[in-house]
Amino acid sequence: MLRNLAIDFDSFFASVEQQERPELRGKPVGVVPVMAETTGCIAISIEAKKLGLKRNVRVAEARRLCPGIAIVESRPEVYIAYHRRLKAIIESCVPVKKVQSIDELECELTADFGHAPERARQLALDIKTKLAREAGAHVRCSIGIGPNWFLAKVASDMEKPDGLVVIDDADIPGKLLRLKLTDFCGIGEAMEARLHQAGIDTVAQLYATSAAQLRAIWGSVEGARFHAWMNGGLQEREASQHNTVGHGHVLPPQGRNDATALAVLHRLLQKAAMRLRHTGHYAGALHVSVRYRDGTSWSGDRRFNETQDTLHFTRVLNELWATRPRAHLRLVPIQVGVILADLLEGSAHTGDLFTAETENARARLHSAVDTLNKTFGKNSVYFGGAHGATDYAPMRIAFTRIPEPELEEIDAALGRRLKPRK
Repeated sequence: MLRNLAIDFDSFFASVEQQERPELRGKPVGVVPVMAETTGCIAISIEAKKLGLKRNVRVAEARRLCPGIAIVESRPEVYIAYHRRLKAIIESCVPVKKVQSIDELECELTADFGHAPERARQLALDIKTKLAREAGAHVRCSIGIGPNWFLAKVASDMEKPDGLVVIDDADIPGKLLRLKLTDFCGIGEAMEARLHQAGIDTVAQLYATSAAQLRAIWGSVEGARFHAWMNGGLQEREASQHNTVGHGHVLPPQGRNDATALAVLHRLLQKAAMRLRHTGHYAGALHVSVRYRDGTSWSGDRRFNETQDTLHFTRVLNELWATRPRAHLRLVPIQVGVILADLLEGSAHTGDLFTAETENARARLHSAVDTLNKTFGKNSVYFGGAHGATDYAPMRIAFTRIPEPELEEIDAALGRRLKPRK
């Protein structure tokens, strides 16, 4: 029975740029986080892929392999706006069960489609037609349909770009046997090596392996789940948890010194603390890391009573920074990062009896700061540790997290007002 439909937008960032900028259409395009020859392409267009380029290729190498490639700087707010528009269009056709990433959606098929592969295929074609009509013909997607999300995802990867593949119960394992092991979600290089060590080199051998054997190879229940998914079963995936909130940043050449590195860490920490409060969580630990030009690195951790207080996090950051080995003071930092960990849901937080008054006062302060920044733009108000680094660490889109421009830039709904209009 067909239960899931997976939609994967092809070369999403590059395709959006081509939709927005007609002069880029039909040409190889590389999207980069910053305009520099040494950076890597976070996305490349379908035309560039046909010429052999792959994501993360360095700009200088891309120019060598593909003369005439257009290199454009990423615009996260534009991609997020497209993501929201595309999701709304899709939801008008079929329920969206889960947003897997900014360019990938999991949809749920009703029973009407479950036993009718041709109806499910027609639904997919209708979605493609509506997306092209309402969002633009240059933002294309590949769609997979299957008895579970796992197989629907596999199907969406089988024909790219602009593909449509259905894997029904009758197609298992036939349609899967021509694939490589690494074509399946959950099998990367390390897991492929484990499978090879167990004598499994082909998908046919993988399919013939029992659930118990796969559980032993995986070293966890995930192996048994994988067996069920590959056979069309409905084993539930573990729900993802809010475990950490963090940010990292590669320092530009002119900022590769201790003073700038510390200021950027404060900037990253203030971003993370604002996100923490936005989600309603409290953090009980802070992790700080620095990577140096010679390949060495340093990190420090500190645990404390759960809090949302940026001032507390700031004090802990400064204390950790002071514990770096003396030898590291002569090194050149090139990348820094902060992570707030040991997260606790707000409903489970119990304030400290002896610091409740201070905690409440700080909460009002941070609420006011957050509101000002969401109304007038990031860094309208910031704590002094980030002074000189407020232009660093702009909004970025991680694979599994879609930023909220209303949080990281300006919340247009506020209309740059602190009080609602009467």
